[in-house]
Amino acid sequence: MRWSNQEEESGPEPALLPMSGFLRSVQTPDFAGVTFHEVQAKSILNRVTATSSMPFEWTINPYRGCSHACVYCFARKTHTYLDLDAGPDFDSQLVVKVNAGQVLAAELAKPSWRGAHVAMGTNTDPYQRAEGRYQLMPQIISALADSGTPFSILTKGTLLGRDIPLLKEASRQVDIGMGISLALTDPSLAKRLEPGTPAPKARLQLVSRLRDAGLPCGVMAMPILPWLTDGDEALDSLFARLAAAGATGVTAGPLHLRPGAREWFMTWLAKEHPQLVGRYRRLYGRGAYAPKEYRQWLESRVAYFKKVHGFSGGARFIRQDRHRGSEQDRHPGDEQARRPGRHGEQPTRQPERNQQPALF
Repeated sequence: MRWSNQEEESGPEPALLPMSGFLRSVQTPDFAGVTFHEVQAKSILNRVTATSSMPFEWTINPYRGCSHACVYCFARKTHTYLDLDAGPDFDSQLVVKVNAGQVLAAELAKPSWRGAHVAMGTNTDPYQRAEGRYQLMPQIISALADSGTPFSILTKGTLLGRDIPLLKEASRQVDIGMGISLALTDPSLAKRLEPGTPAPKARLQLVSRLRDAGLPCGVMAMPILPWLTDGDEALDSLFARLAAAGATGVTAGPLHLRPGAREWFMTWLAKEHPQLVGRYRRLYGRGAYAPKEYRQWLESRVAYFKKVHGFSGGARFIRQDRHRGSEQDRHPGDEQARRPGRHGEQPTRQPERNQQPALF
């Protein structure tokens, strides 16, 4: 089917997308270069496959595609299922489930719904800029809270601040977990890596706002980028500022490069840091994940700086679904609320770069 009913300055004719429930495509001057494909969703709750290692069973994604345009985003390949590409189309051809709140309320009202934890922000960001236009999250939050369903939100978007009063009210009804995604403090690098996101300073301020509102707020410090953000100075700055902002826990880990994201990230790397292309090809030559030796090295550095800045553990989910096991798993938002302070401890002399595992 061909898209129609373009709103205001419609650009080139949109792509042909195999999507049911299509309503219209919209372009507006307020979102230059972005096309919104509005759809009526039949379902909004997504069940995670039983074989997944994720610590949750259900997710909600009111949007597909993401204008944050993070060059490393692992979700890029999902856009190819719509016959769109994992590069520019993922950043600019956004699918909006305009009836998400109504459909969710109906699904949660079914007798079969048992109130399992629902995670948001696991694929694309629910508080990307489009949320300012469509305002889907307030209805989603209210539907979850009114049905007694615990939930967590992971976001880079400071639009979440708009809903802090609603989230405070929801926290009186159900367990909620709040997580901010922030893995670097250098504003220049962030602008090149994550061009559509709020600056690191703005996200740190959001952490503080959530904590001041009495809500837990963990941080997902991922991905840490080899040779770009894994040095001692970068890690020390990151954990110091997260502690000062009042983050209740931090989970950090290295970049992984799945198909779709891999090609887009490596294109960016060749343009911005060509001297690192060979190193990345060697490091990720065997697959999407960095070798065990690098992951262990980074884990030790992260553990050191977390200890220095008063973080005793990772961020966690609030409630573990029974079928996933009895122990809580790492995720932003559920570590006991506290404001870790700097202990005054100074890092001892750290290994030089050439003391990383010899493989690198």
